[in-house]
Amino acid sequence: MRHPDSLEFSATETRQLIDAVAERIEHQIRTLPGQPVDTSGEVSADLVRSFREGLPESATDFDELLNLIFDKAAPAGLNPTSPGFMGYVPGGGLFHAALADLISNTLNRYVGVTMVAPAFVQIEANVLRWFNEIIGYPEQARGFLTSGGSMATLSAVITARHVRLGEDFSKAVIYLSDQIHHCLNKAARLAGFPASALHVLPADEAFRLDPDALRKAMEEDRSRGLEPFMIAASAGTTNTGAIDPLPELAALAKEEHLWLHVDAAYGGFFCLTERGKQKLKGLEMADSVVLDPHKSLFLPYGTGALLVREGRDLKATHSSGADYMPLMQEGDELMDFCELSPELTRPFRGLRVWLPMKMHGVGVFRDYLDEKLDLTDWIQQQIAQLPELEIIAPAELSIMAFALRDTFETLESRNAATRKLMSFINEQQRVSLTGTTVRGLFVIRIAVLVYRVHQERMEMLLEDLKAGLAAMN
Repeated sequence: MRHPDSLEFSATETRQLIDAVAERIEHQIRTLPGQPVDTSGEVSADLVRSFREGLPESATDFDELLNLIFDKAAPAGLNPTSPGFMGYVPGGGLFHAALADLISNTLNRYVGVTMVAPAFVQIEANVLRWFNEIIGYPEQARGFLTSGGSMATLSAVITARHVRLGEDFSKAVIYLSDQIHHCLNKAARLAGFPASALHVLPADEAFRLDPDALRKAMEEDRSRGLEPFMIAASAGTTNTGAIDPLPELAALAKEEHLWLHVDAAYGGFFCLTERGKQKLKGLEMADSVVLDPHKSLFLPYGTGALLVREGRDLKATHSSGADYMPLMQEGDELMDFCELSPELTRPFRGLRVWLPMKMHGVGVFRDYLDEKLDLTDWIQQQIAQLPELEIIAPAELSIMAFALRDTFETLESRNAATRKLMSFINEQQRVSLTGTTVRGLFVIRIAVLVYRVHQERMEMLLEDLKAGLAAMN
């Protein structure tokens, strides 16, 4: 296919380009079950160097570029769209969202201000209202879509600081457990809080934030002239999937006049299921909640959300004007996202959520999440029957962690053997697992969240796990 000199394409050229991409995408999706899940151990400096290049002055054939992307670049590293990917907290890469991005990027509408693209702004507003409904937030709640949980967390901390502390936050203290996602620490630093403002509490035996220890820490800090300000909790930690005791923390925050922020980036959308709703009871009482649709709604990376219980707090924090800006909306019915979030220029993220949910209805997403809960329960039951293994963190939702049983002379030798077991499993290229360290113990995590993960892949995992144990004897 020739590369045109003009930036405009004819109708025929446009169709040819789309067809060429569609053919490669279809092949990529169709062959996913047989593709390697994790080639990150094979990444070489030679491969990285081969992609270094200077500013291109001349054209490159489009087919050659597609070959570079799909044949050389894509196979390297982790494949988080694979039905065998159960590492970290997976993102699903739902194809519907790719279609939505093609549409929204082609239309290229600005959705920061209502008057510029009123219908598209309302579509995105609908998505945020759906999210508020899912977690049980009231009508006055507001939010915005962002690139992910890290940016959403930063805005949550800044909103809480502005609303509760004003200009002087020199004595403020933020409380969090040692299991919370590290983006909270980064957000606090970027929001201007010194490291001393973070009071990190050891998690309890179930890897949760302990309300009693929290209350004691607040009393001690107040006696030193400090100002308890925020509780940062987790609705599904990355390490072990633990859920902090949200109702107790919400009651404590209300009693002590603290802002309760909950990182529900991984776990929040399990509220769609009955089991998840029970596990996450109390989430609706938080002052702010972070969600990642690119996790448990299976969307592509770059789709996060911040929800704030009192929507006016977002506007009070983020509103800013300029002479060249159009008039902003004054009422509550219409909204300008540039008044609610840090971004002025922003992509139309809402369509990548709206399109798949409208195409299928929320029930399909609920069914898939219920399946992931079932699959996690199943693999946990199988692991519990293997005498060589010990479950360190039982599943709350769809993440669980285990290690080799403590029959070793030292912790170091136990950790080394557990690492060896994980490496054996990953080398089979049917599943990809990742590990973490909790209280000095290396554990293997299973995170069941990719929408393509079904029972047959869990059975492959069990087969490879048993083979790995046999190989170590």
